[in-house]
Amino acid sequence: MAQFSAASGSHSLSTYPDGTAQPDPSAPADASMPAGYSERLYNEDLAPLRAQNWTAYNIFAFWMSDVHSVGGYVFAGSLFALGLTSWQVLVSLLVGITIVNVLCNLIAKPSQLNGVPYPVACRATFGVLGANLPAVIRGLIAVAWYGIQTYLASSALVIVVLKFVPQLLPYADVHRHGLFGLSTLGWAGFMLLWVLQALVFWHGMETIKKFIDFAGPAVYVVMFILAGYMVYRAGWRNIGINLGGVKYHGMEVVPVMITAISLVVSYFSGPMLNFGDFSRYGKSFRSVKRGNFWGLPVNFLAFSLVTVITTAATLPVFGELITDPVETVGRIDYPMAVILGALTFTIATIGINIVANFVSPAFDFSNVAPRLISWRMGGMLAAVASVFITPWNLFNNPAVIHYTLDVLGSFIGPLYGVLIVDFYLVKRQKIVLDDLYTVAPSGTYWYRNGVNYRAVAALLPAALIAVICVMVPGLDGCANFSWFIGAGLAALFYRLLVR
Repeated sequence: MAQFSAASGSHSLSTYPDGTAQPDPSAPADASMPAGYSERLYNEDLAPLRAQNWTAYNIFAFWMSDVHSVGGYVFAGSLFALGLTSWQVLVSLLVGITIVNVLCNLIAKPSQLNGVPYPVACRATFGVLGANLPAVIRGLIAVAWYGIQTYLASSALVIVVLKFVPQLLPYADVHRHGLFGLSTLGWAGFMLLWVLQALVFWHGMETIKKFIDFAGPAVYVVMFILAGYMVYRAGWRNIGINLGGVKYHGMEVVPVMITAISLVVSYFSGPMLNFGDFSRYGKSFRSVKRGNFWGLPVNFLAFSLVTVITTAATLPVFGELITDPVETVGRIDYPMAVILGALTFTIATIGINIVANFVSPAFDFSNVAPRLISWRMGGMLAAVASVFITPWNLFNNPAVIHYTLDVLGSFIGPLYGVLIVDFYLVKRQKIVLDDLYTVAPSGTYWYRNGVNYRAVAALLPAALIAVICVMVPGLDGCANFSWFIGAGLAALFYRLLVR
């Protein structure tokens, strides 16, 4: 990893290029800040790592926590709403996750090589100040996902409470006791989970690593037990692969499966974009790739099999197709099984929420004002904001789930396209580490006014076109491909602009 060194020219200035006063470099506000670094771009959380000690297992556990959640299960189940059979859903999930694996390896490299988080890596492409644009976009998306996952995890707690205290059932009825579309009991569960997640996050990255090392494997045990129980209740012969009958014949199913594959990429697009926040801890790029392989294609194969089998078994057992694992657990007649299942799903969802939707905005918002916003404060800002977006309204049925993924993918795809083209085709995988932390005009990534306007010019129209594909009714056939449309257009626009 590159060593710290003074950036040439940064000590000769008494003001920043934008005219604001620059502190005396001989007495920086942060005594640990290397010489030549600007306090406008640096704090200890954003600094390059001196010790990168995550193994392939830690990356594998990260993806287990990311995949094994109520949200992941509900999303996989929502693909049945497209009219696909069980085996078609399974194939779509596997092809989609293989694409995600390749894309994650590409985005992981700059952060792992330099030990920097996602928003700092963005400085090489968008400029040291322009990087705030992709940082804020990713941070706001994480706020939405944080709220969604907290709501889904709290639903599991509500199931347990109602199982043992049925007298509270009226307070679970949003029409009788509710506010902003969520019942009183739902609010209580949501805020309890909100606090528990904040406590884990507040103890720092090492605690988060230990938590996800436990949470990912733990939910596997419960998932396999649940699948085994459902198969036992239904009987193998009663679990059909054509749920609701065959809707498509021959090649008719191919476009629908391609849509499902695109939705898989959109679902993982958030943690995929800021995967550098975690790959930076990897001992080597080889360890990161190995962890990605076991955590994505291999792990997702097992998860998909269990999800599809369990979902398919709900039809003969309960007489209806249930895509929510919490609801499936809630219908089991054994109280201890309900408690164990619901609590495990809750823990797993806390795991994904912290790694994917707490850590990301913590770095992103801290990058905007490193002197004022620490990593912890950035994460708490995201947590508070997540309450006000009423996330339960963003993920309450298959149609809304797909619409939410399409809109978020419209913004994430273009960011990914610009970053990949810049790192691999323009910069040829070479980054001057020290220049990511200097506002000196001689710095490699100062560009004009600290912003690479060509990157912005490629990003904005690509995102606008992708959003139009989602919003305009006549273009609804393109909506599910918003991530690919945005990423492809942004990559093309940027390549043309920099040539």
